[in-house]
Amino acid sequence: MTFIDQHADVFGVEPICRVLTEHGCPISTSTYYAAKNRPPSPRAVRDAELDEHIQRIHTADYGVYGARKVWQQLLRQRVRVARCTVERRMRALGLQGARRGKRIRTTTPDPGHARAADLQRDFTAQRPNAAWVAGFTHVTA
Repeated sequence: MTFIDQHADVFGVEPICRVLTEHGCPISTSTYYAAKNRPPSPRAVRDAELDEHIQRIHTADYGVYGARKVWQQLLRQRVRVARCTVERRMRALGLQGARRGKRIRTTTPDPGHARAADLQRDFTAQRPNAAWVAGFTHVTA
């Protein structure tokens, strides 16, 4: 639908439908016009209504609330909706709540800066306890 809408003024609906049908995506012009003139489904109408509520709640709470808390807030406001529906709509809107936990950030080299030269140090020891060497390995928990 979107492709045809974008290119209909240049090529026309019938030629686009003909080419799409020839290339394995069969669609007739009557199907296109029927879909275009069809009213939105009840689910689409309900989703649009819920999107407004979800965005309002999410922004009112500084973008911290996740799907569970948005769902609970909707129930407090007497908007009956399933939690999975709130999750689906938040995913479609690109909304996420704050996540707990500390992000582990390891050192990443900046390609714009020159690396320090290796000193070619000699770690051979003449006697015990004369040279100490340590290494670092980061293991995520």
